[in-house]
Amino acid sequence: MSFEKLNLHPLILKAIVDSGYTSPTPIQEQAIPELLDGHDVMASAQTGTGKTAAFMLPALHGLATPAKVQSRGPRVLVLTPTRELALQVSEAAAKYGKHLPRVKVVSILGGMPYPLQNKLLSQPVDILVATPGRLIDHIQRGRIDFSRLEMMVLDEADRMLDMGFIDDVERIASATPATRQTLLFSATLDSAIDNVAARLLKSPRRIQIAAQQAKLDNIEQRLHYVDDISHKNRLLDHLLRDLALKQAIVFTATKRDADTLADNLSAQGHEAAALHGDMNQRDRTRTLTKLRGGGLRVLVATDVAARGIDVAGITHVINFDLPKFAEDYVHRIGRTGRAGASGIAVSFASGKDGINLKKIERFTGQRIASHEVPGLEPRFKPRPGTSGPSRSAPSVAHKRTRTWSNDGPRHANSANSSNGNWGDSGGRSVGASRGDTWGSNTRGNARGNSGGNTRSSSFGNSGASSPYIRTK
Repeated sequence: MSFEKLNLHPLILKAIVDSGYTSPTPIQEQAIPELLDGHDVMASAQTGTGKTAAFMLPALHGLATPAKVQSRGPRVLVLTPTRELALQVSEAAAKYGKHLPRVKVVSILGGMPYPLQNKLLSQPVDILVATPGRLIDHIQRGRIDFSRLEMMVLDEADRMLDMGFIDDVERIASATPATRQTLLFSATLDSAIDNVAARLLKSPRRIQIAAQQAKLDNIEQRLHYVDDISHKNRLLDHLLRDLALKQAIVFTATKRDADTLADNLSAQGHEAAALHGDMNQRDRTRTLTKLRGGGLRVLVATDVAARGIDVAGITHVINFDLPKFAEDYVHRIGRTGRAGASGIAVSFASGKDGINLKKIERFTGQRIASHEVPGLEPRFKPRPGTSGPSRSAPSVAHKRTRTWSNDGPRHANSANSSNGNWGDSGGRSVGASRGDTWGSNTRGNARGNSGGNTRSSSFGNSGASSPYIRTK
């Protein structure tokens, strides 16, 4: 199918052609007709499947028609869990709406000074992109008029649910007209998301895109067993010195670990910097601008901070700490292998990560082959399978399959042979620092990720990151 058959406005089609797209992705092909017909939609689609365009193109199509209600408030509201994703959505609105006359897009995010936000909201707005916490503040102060709102989009609703934002989302929805069209996009459509949809959507069309397997086909997944934090650090340093690695994102479990690891890597001579929710917007924007410009080779990030990052030069993703949720694994490694390119995803795992590994493999439907680096072989290894070691990767000496045992893990320091059992106990990697928990999934830290008090000039580092985007 071609985009022309979707009956989008000609000026939007022109912008699509300018962007180099010729045919819609499955989520776009299924969602756009339903949205143009005015239906509420709940859709399951992973990052990288074109879901942003799936809701933004119909939203812009509606803006080509004059509003029925005259006011300064937005006609389209998009709620996202993170600032980075909000900026990505704003950029998509500007890209696809550039030929439409006078479409104004505003982002309201944590880290922007309130005076600037108040100024932006005092002017006519067509598309408002916001994180829930900051938007609630403005609603409570009576600064937003939703009287002409036609469409509300919940992007990555599963992530907002995990971060404790759903109460805020429902409060925001209650301040909007009941006649609005509501869209919900989520990586999965489970019972928790169904409950949210039942409260916010009206007889929604349900769309599920089973693109999980295809999405990972161009990403080579590797597993390295590790004994302790020292072993992890030495192995990471070795991997980052691979000349085939152009740019990498290294994921840690906590914000504190991201800072510590970035400092350590910089001391070892790597061009590295951290990205997490406790950074103010100016520093975050500066770091992302440097990454996109090629001035940063290694970004050490947490899950929430890295959502929505789309940088073509990312050749490697390294899970220094395995994620707690299998869905987060897919989001992480999806930062590489973008736009048809190939990528490499490396995960470190210790004796405490057996359950998480099985969840990841069950979720993706793929086994992750284990590798060893000469001189950095782990003392602790799973019981080997029948395939034996191989040398399939140029920078890796051994590759082995594994079998799972329910006998429980052996301590890393006592597993001196390859016959150690890989147990089913959960937990973080051996040597993970200070016993920090997964704070990014708590409401308090979610709010903290949108905090900060930066100057408006913080957005001056990159035109693409401006909170105020106006198309022609």
